[in-house]
Amino acid sequence: MSKAPLTYRDAGVDIEAQDRALAGAKAAIRKSFTPGVLGDVGLFGGLFDPARVGAEGEVLVASADGVGTKLEVARLAGVFDTVGRDLVQHCINDILVQGARPLFFMDYVAMGKLEPELVSGLIRGCAEACSQNGMALLGGETAEMPGLYAAGHFDLAGFIVGSVPRDRILDGSRVQPGQAIFGLTSDGLHTNGYSLARRILFDRLGLGLDATPAELEGRTVAEALLAPHRSYLAPLLPELEAGRVTGLAHITGGGLVDNIPRILGATDAVIDRTSWELPGLFRLLVEGGELADEESYRAFNMGIGMVAFVEETEAEAFAAGLRSRGETCHRIGHTEAGDGCVRWGS
Repeated sequence: MSKAPLTYRDAGVDIEAQDRALAGAKAAIRKSFTPGVLGDVGLFGGLFDPARVGAEGEVLVASADGVGTKLEVARLAGVFDTVGRDLVQHCINDILVQGARPLFFMDYVAMGKLEPELVSGLIRGCAEACSQNGMALLGGETAEMPGLYAAGHFDLAGFIVGSVPRDRILDGSRVQPGQAIFGLTSDGLHTNGYSLARRILFDRLGLGLDATPAELEGRTVAEALLAPHRSYLAPLLPELEAGRVTGLAHITGGGLVDNIPRILGATDAVIDRTSWELPGLFRLLVEGGELADEESYRAFNMGIGMVAFVEETEAEAFAAGLRSRGETCHRIGHTEAGDGCVRWGS
C-alpha cells in the first residue's frame, strides 16, 4: 500500500506563510529605502551605493547583535514591533560610538513555526526604526526551523553597516586625563539584564505583566520592560560632526563597569553615582533582588544608556547642544591618569 506523498508543510515548513509575512512588511521596508539603495525587496543580496548618500571614500563600520531575553517578555506580552525597534537602535548605538552614521541594516528572524503576523510585526519594527534614523532596511532572512525552536518562541538578530570619515574615527585614543564625562539617560533596561530582571520581578516578587508597582509611576511591568532601546544618533551626531566628542561608550551588557573601560587606555573614569537620580525600575530591581552595588552596576545600565567624553573646554558647549535638541544628560564624572578602569568617586 503506497503512502501519501509528503510536502514541505508536512515537515513543518510553510513557504506560503513566509510569503504572507514578508508581504505584510513590504511597505514599511520600502519606506526605509534611502537614495543609496539599488533594487527592490526580494533580491538575493541587497545593493547599496555609498556615494549616493555622501559616504564615498569613508571607512565602513559594521556590527551585529541580538535582543536577548527581552524577546521572552515580548512573547508573553504579545507585543513584537518594539523589539524590532530595539534591535535596530541598539546596533545604531554600537557603531555611533566609533563616530559612524548608519547606512543600512539587515535582519534575521528564526522560529519553529512561522506566524505571519508575528514576523510582520518584528520586521515592521525594524523598518520603522530604520526610517526614523535615516537608513535603509536593505534585506534580511526569515527561517522556519521546526524541532529547533519551541512553539511560540523565536529569535531576532541584526547586522548594521555605517561609515565615518577617517579623521573622525573614535577608537579611544583621544580619551585623556582631565576630560569631562557626561551620561545620556536610558529609557529603561534597553536590551540587557533581562534574565536577572525577569528572575526578580516574576519569580522573587511574583509580579505579573499587568502589575503596577509604585516605583513604575503608573506603568505596568510589561510597559516598563518593553520600553524601547533608545537611539542616540540624533542628539549626538551634530556633536560628533563639530568635533566635540573624544570618546563614546554604549552602556550595554556589563553596565558602566565593563563598557567604559573599552575606550579608556591608560586613563581612569571617575564616576559619581549621585550625579543622576536612579529611575524607579532600577530601584525596584535593586531592592527586590537585594542586589549589591557592584552587581547592579554590572548587570544594568542604571539609567545611563550612553557615556560621552569631552574636553573641559568643550563641556559647556556640548551640554548646551544636547539640551537644545531635547536631550537629558548629566555630568557624571571626569577622567584621571590610571590603568583603564572605572572608579567610583565625586
